[in-house]
Amino acid sequence: MRIAILGRGNVGGGLARMWEKAGHEVMAFGRDGGDASSAEVVVVAVPSDSIDDAFSKVTGFEGKMTIDTTNAFAGRDESHPSLAHQVKSITGGPVVKAFNLNFAAAYEDIAAQRVRPDQVWCGDPEARQVTEQLIRDAGYEPVAAGGLENARALEDFVMPFAAASTDAGAPIFYRFARPGEL
Repeated sequence: MRIAILGRGNVGGGLARMWEKAGHEVMAFGRDGGDASSAEVVVVAVPSDSIDDAFSKVTGFEGKMTIDTTNAFAGRDESHPSLAHQVKSITGGPVVKAFNLNFAAAYEDIAAQRVRPDQVWCGDPEARQVTEQLIRDAGYEPVAAGGLENARALEDFVMPFAAASTDAGAPIFYRFARPGEL
């Protein structure tokens, strides 16, 4: 799959390395932007206050499936129900919220876990197959959490998730399971 990532920091760069290792073709754009025309998927991995600016420097993203990884650490545009909705207002294509509830600092430790960690995502149903494939290719097990209307809940959960990590003294993984599965 051809993936264009807006952002080359910890999240964008980490996802790029994992997906390249899984055999995907990845283009990671920094502050100078680039052309996403050949991409099948666009991933947004920039600070929340940079979403509009990042897209203003990229071409060829219109209508493409997009994964929004952002959290509101740098604020949010409250005219949108969520950061993922803001992204959708720019791209016009199917959007999912994913990869915002894990730690880029722990990406290198994913494969060493006894059980594959989960990755909660929500978004437009037409993006499900591609999203779940990319989640698996990054080493996680996908957990669908409904439609895009739940994106704000995933964004808001980052603070309790970070608090749990602080209490644990290290980045944490999470796992959801039916009774008897673990």
